Amino acid sequence: MSSEELFALIALATVGTFTPGPNTALSATIAANHGLRRALPFVCAVPAGWGLLLVLNAAGLGVMVLGFPPLRWGLLATGVLYLLWLAWKLASTQRLSEATLGPVVGFKQGVMLQFINIKAWFLALSVVSGWVIGHEDTLARLLETLPIFMFFGLTSNLTYAWIGASLRHWLRGPNDTAQRLQWFNRIMALALLGTVVWMVRSAALQAA
Repeated sequence: MSSEELFALIALATVGTFTPGPNTALSATIAANHGLRRALPFVCAVPAGWGLLLVLNAAGLGVMVLGFPPLRWGLLATGVLYLLWLAWKLASTQRLSEATLGPVVGFKQGVMLQFINIKAWFLALSVVSGWVIGHEDTLARLLETLPIFMFFGLTSNLTYAWIGASLRHWLRGPNDTAQRLQWFNRIMALALLGTVVWMVRSAALQAA
């Protein structure tokens, strides 16, 4: 892989992983509500799940999904419903004591989330089509791109989780009503809703 290709790949990894999305929103929210330690399983699940998604796309899964609209729309519907449920759980948190009962997405759920995350699919397909497939050294290129994106996926979600954990004490407020935490959760719920709108709109444009 040339230096120009590597630079472009790193630029895509930076934009694709650090821009807000369901993964970063959940990393920040879990850490803000439950602490950094409770967020780490999900933070680690993001690069693990996305790395598996990238490998499967390189093996042809992405082409199969794109070529079978019912499967593509089924994945989209599942992802949308799951994110809407998470947004509702966040927005309905009224007291600090309720935050401990709020959504904590663990490692297994975090890995599975990547397979119903349209943003993750689009990113994986972009990487596979632009840097992996169509070259003689396909396997070597896959082995080069995989650790780069897994590193950026881990770093970006760890950064968002650290920010959420840093705000935890301030968000708690002076008493159990925790109005700051309540508004933070509502803002994160709106962020998830915005992601849902983007997912549906992007999928519709891809199908057009």
